[in-house]
Amino acid sequence: MKSVIGLAVGRGTGAEVAAVFERVLARLAQLHAVDIEVVRSPRTYHSYASLRAEGGSDRVRELTQEDAEHYEGFCRAQADSGVPVIFRTAINAQSLYLVRQRLQAVKVDLIATGGGSLLLVRDEAQGFYTGENQHSPGLVTRTMTFSREITEKVISYALRRARQEWPDGEVGQVVMAYKFHLLDGALDTWVAESAGRHGVDIRLFQPDTVNRNLIEHGPSARTVIVAGNEWADIMHVVLLDRFGSERQENCCTENVYLHPDLAGLVEYQTVHGSADALEGRDTVNPVATVRAAAAIAERHAGCTGAVRVVEQALESVVKRGVLTPDAGGRNSTTEVVEALLDALEPDGPDGPPAAGATRVSGS
Repeated sequence: MKSVIGLAVGRGTGAEVAAVFERVLARLAQLHAVDIEVVRSPRTYHSYASLRAEGGSDRVRELTQEDAEHYEGFCRAQADSGVPVIFRTAINAQSLYLVRQRLQAVKVDLIATGGGSLLLVRDEAQGFYTGENQHSPGLVTRTMTFSREITEKVISYALRRARQEWPDGEVGQVVMAYKFHLLDGALDTWVAESAGRHGVDIRLFQPDTVNRNLIEHGPSARTVIVAGNEWADIMHVVLLDRFGSERQENCCTENVYLHPDLAGLVEYQTVHGSADALEGRDTVNPVATVRAAAAIAERHAGCTGAVRVVEQALESVVKRGVLTPDAGGRNSTTEVVEALLDALEPDGPDGPPAAGATRVSGS
């Protein structure tokens, strides 16, 4: 049975990252004897740097809207055709957040900690990162919304996902980090109503209070943090570093679209951005992309054990000192990927199965 995976590519190092993704995915398909088709969006989406190179703010606004409309259409088309997952390289945040608002997205990251794990669910569908801009001479006015409906969707998803991650149903504390003091008490009311419906205790805090508690106590076992992007976008890399012992360059993350038209379409991305300054230099760190390919292959393409064998291969490569410059090495992206592919072994004692196939097509 063929699995179909979407691919969307942005500027900067997007083409290089996409090439890494396709190579690793093809190798995993071969090792697991599965048939994977990769459907690539025909548009190359702008990074912020490439937008600024196009001209002034009028041109930036025009291209931002074009990218957002096209990517939203691509996501909808994949969902309509039954594609469960897209891998996307970094694109301009303003375009991306227009799509996330319209398609009601959350970003999900399960961070392993010394005391267990922390589930971070970022509300990308509402708040200060979303909205529309209006321009007048010397002034930009940004209008955004919060809603009871979206708040309930985000909380419901966070609790559902927590119970999937911890199948025995035991969820620790549930914390929400929002600037709720700016919302006239409305968010407090909505959260209290939702907590009552779900029968759970949800503690709504200002972001600085969440920070203070994490610094003082660390996350308790099985903590769920639901957060607005005003806090979570800044704190994500801090949480990875402080509690997960990870660097953003090595990590991928998952976005889930909650709009009913998208049927739970999942999108993977690297945590690092478009890295325009590295474009064409063959030095972008491929580890996050490699991990995204492994997660997608295992969860959406029938490659059981792919995450484990890729982690084993990455460990082997690191021990040999084959690393890109940002990680303290002297190797190119291509050299790291080649070493990784050489180190990949099938998940079992009997050697690799017969080869499957990975195809790439436009959409």
